[in-house]
Amino acid sequence: MRPTLPRDHRCADDLCNEVPGIDSDSTNIKVMDLFTAHREMVCLAVVEGERPIGLINRNIFMSQMSKPFHRELYDRKSCIAFMDKEPLVVDSRMSIEELTFKTVEFGEKALADGFIVTREGRFAGLGNGLQLMAVVAAMQAEKNRQMMQSIEYASVIQRAMLRASRDALASTLDDAALLWEPRDVVGGDFYHFCAYPEGWFGAIADCTGHGVPGAFMTLIASSSLTQALGQLGPRNPAALLSAVNRGVKGLLGQVDGLDGTPESDDGLDAAFFWFDNATQVLSFAGARMSLHVLHPDSEQLQTLVGQRMGVGYVDSDYDFEWVPAAMAMLPGSMIFIATDGLTDQIGGPKGIAFGKRKAFDTILEHRAQPSAAICDAIKNTLLNWQGEQTRRDDLTLFCARLRNNNA
Repeated sequence: MRPTLPRDHRCADDLCNEVPGIDSDSTNIKVMDLFTAHREMVCLAVVEGERPIGLINRNIFMSQMSKPFHRELYDRKSCIAFMDKEPLVVDSRMSIEELTFKTVEFGEKALADGFIVTREGRFAGLGNGLQLMAVVAAMQAEKNRQMMQSIEYASVIQRAMLRASRDALASTLDDAALLWEPRDVVGGDFYHFCAYPEGWFGAIADCTGHGVPGAFMTLIASSSLTQALGQLGPRNPAALLSAVNRGVKGLLGQVDGLDGTPESDDGLDAAFFWFDNATQVLSFAGARMSLHVLHPDSEQLQTLVGQRMGVGYVDSDYDFEWVPAAMAMLPGSMIFIATDGLTDQIGGPKGIAFGKRKAFDTILEHRAQPSAAICDAIKNTLLNWQGEQTRRDDLTLFCARLRNNNA
């Protein structure tokens, strides 16, 4: 019977099965007797004194001894005739990780035959290669479980960070929708909304990467934006972009990296915008991200185009100044912003990017409906386009209809 293994497998000794070995001067008759008595035994260790010197594979031994006249020739000869002289021998204190590398290094033979375990050079027992693989798989599954628990908790933190912005948006605009879908459990997109007596500020951003690295970037960028808003106020999106650029570059070591080498080439694309209640003017600044407007009397969307300079990144200037843009808004005008998780998604019969046109057509088709319905329609159009293709990136959609003197 294979012994019950402890829950924590830390070293080779935890996988050691105490099975009999055989002296090197024993005959093959003795080998046959041992294999017959222990039918579960895959291999038999050969020892000289107490030191293991080889391993006899059951299947190979039985195959050879079943050949014509081999019993007569080999029965009384030394058991070393069918011995593998170079088995995998490991010390009982060897870690499971090192043992796994050793087993893979030895190749298929070590997985099939197993390995010899010694204590202070003396034979202690045999380890099973498949048993080792099962233990490694269980350990990896446990690590994955712990990692997923950590990532899921990180998702709780990330969503909590965004909750204040959602609450601000809901209390400020009576017809607005925000769709935020990380590709993984956590994501690299984030948004920021805050209301003021004279208007409201909004930001949509797409940070480098997705998953855990992207989520860390959102924390860096979001904290830089919060600090910039505290120092500069919300009225100048272009100045805020410049401030966040300086903050991100400083935090990521893109200014004074070790030995003059930048420590990171990460950053974000972003759209910052401010709506003034009194003037009904929308001010905008974009870093490789644009803002689209549909006026109530128009049949096509107008675009405030972002500049082709990202926030952060090694190739952006530390003191780069974004150029502000502005547009007068009519009552009932709609604002639409999307990260490139929408436009870059591959799908359709030709396996090409979703693009902007299908999103714009969907907005025009559903323009009379609430913003939430428009967002749902765009999402459904995207899913139909995506088909069996995998999701490429995080996705954020923002859609809002402006009312007269109600921001």
